Amino acid sequence: MTTGFCFDELTLWHSTGEAALFLRPGGWIQPPAAGGHAESPETKRRFKNLLDVSGLSRHLAVETAPPASDEALRRIHPASYLNEFKRLSDAEGGMLGEESPFGPGGYGIAALSAGLAIHAMDRVLTGQWANAYSLSRPPGHHCMPDHSMGFCLLANIPIAIEEMRSRHHLAKVAVVDWDVHHGNGTQAIFWDRADVLTISLHQNSCYPVNSGATSERGAGPGEGANINVPLLPGGGHASYLAAMDRIVLPALQRFQPELIVVASGLDANALDPLARMLAHSETYRALTERLLHAAATLCQGRLMMAHEGGYSEAYVPFCGQAIMETLAGRRTRVIDPFLDFVMAQQPPPEFQALEDRRLAEMAAAYGL
Repeated sequence: MTTGFCFDELTLWHSTGEAALFLRPGGWIQPPAAGGHAESPETKRRFKNLLDVSGLSRHLAVETAPPASDEALRRIHPASYLNEFKRLSDAEGGMLGEESPFGPGGYGIAALSAGLAIHAMDRVLTGQWANAYSLSRPPGHHCMPDHSMGFCLLANIPIAIEEMRSRHHLAKVAVVDWDVHHGNGTQAIFWDRADVLTISLHQNSCYPVNSGATSERGAGPGEGANINVPLLPGGGHASYLAAMDRIVLPALQRFQPELIVVASGLDANALDPLARMLAHSETYRALTERLLHAAATLCQGRLMMAHEGGYSEAYVPFCGQAIMETLAGRRTRVIDPFLDFVMAQQPPPEFQALEDRRLAEMAAAYGL
């Protein structure tokens, strides 16, 4: 079986408007020369382009998909939110929450982004693909049922999971979110559910502020099915691997999911403008290797990833390339030109000793 890659050029036409990083120009904020918004299509476009020029795309099943249906969207989002989103989209665009602007046609593009995630998940569950990556844009892991947030307009992964429940009677799913920002939307949607394990690795108190603490463990039937791993700013390769080995993998083993889904933000990389972590391409390669092995052991290899954040146009492609090479089991001639520089920035042993103690305490608190 092959590795799938879901992509549609139209998702790169989603407009976030003019901004200085993520703030609207005005007052003391000078308008940028062009565009300027952090959630740029170029990070995703360059990721796909590197797959193409390296030759890896020829060994992937590259497909687009139809937009998510109204029925699929309404399993997560109320009609009031969707109707207002569509109304603004049919006009001049607008904003339905914090830091989540969209232009004309934004509703249809967001539905397509969710549709790509649905298609990738379906192909994996039906055994047509060994594993899959959905290059979804706009992202989804901050989106709440009734309002958008943090560049996210629809909850792509929860929408896809609920659609798979309807199609395939999927029971237990684990979501591993390695975006550098807390996956608060996914957490909120599954907060009181015992059948979805949500795990978020993120920079401590980055975004949203005061979100993603270890005390946030779910409620009711879902108590204990939500795990947060807030990592110290400045943590790098060793911190992420330690978190995966000490907490994520044991939690997956205990939960025994039928499918592992990754909210694949690539903004923990050392060159990202919206975070302060020091991961690199080999970090993402190693994390992917570990989850591939876990999926093979726990759920017949069923592993699907959906793209989230990542704002360094120069470096996101190399992190994405490492993930895709690992999923496909095929190395290309691509060499990460930033790797030596980033590896030289890794924190000292004293830092890692402190982080290891914190992770040990977290693991004990989670009973792992």
